[in-house]
Amino acid sequence: MLSLDHIAVLGETLEAAHAHAEAALGEPLGPGGAHAAFATHNRLLGLEEGLYLEAIAADPEAPPPGRARWFGLDAFSGPPRLDKWICRVPDMEAALADFPEAGHPVPITRGDLDWVMAVPEDGMLPYDGLFPAFIEWKSPVPAGDRLPSSGWRLTELVIAHPEAEALAARLAGVLDSPLPRFTPAARPGLSARLQRSGVTRWLS
Repeated sequence: MLSLDHIAVLGETLEAAHAHAEAALGEPLGPGGAHAAFATHNRLLGLEEGLYLEAIAADPEAPPPGRARWFGLDAFSGPPRLDKWICRVPDMEAALADFPEAGHPVPITRGDLDWVMAVPEDGMLPYDGLFPAFIEWKSPVPAGDRLPSSGWRLTELVIAHPEAEALAARLAGVLDSPLPRFTPAARPGLSARLQRSGVTRWLS
């Protein structure tokens, strides 16, 4: 089964990515860290129910990774935007046997966090990047459960794409979350509805 783990705002710089998220929510993101395997860095915000929001970009001070960066960051350009949704899998090997288009497994560690990420050879996920990225947490407590909650609750995730129905059919029966909604649209994109204390904000 695929369980929603987190959502990610991408930017040409980390400053642009987290500023975009902060402007949408009126909430500062907390610290994150660096990923040497892909020469990226991030900042994070805990959401309710163990979910979290990530702002991520290529790290200009890191050595070249010698491989394509995850999330298609090598080809990312333009304004920062909500661009990826990441699903947790209990067994990466089994998940990739069923969904080989998700990529190949890459083990990653940072501090005492330990996980495996599925990344295509060219870094580009199918459906214009809107196929979910797969993550398997090896750490007993995953990142989302370690972050203090901001009180924001993700209540809907809209996946808009010309082939939205095909993507929904591909994931039918294995997506263990009521939040994603697939809607046909000429232009691919993600948008998320978040709520806190009666206030609703959209992030896209």
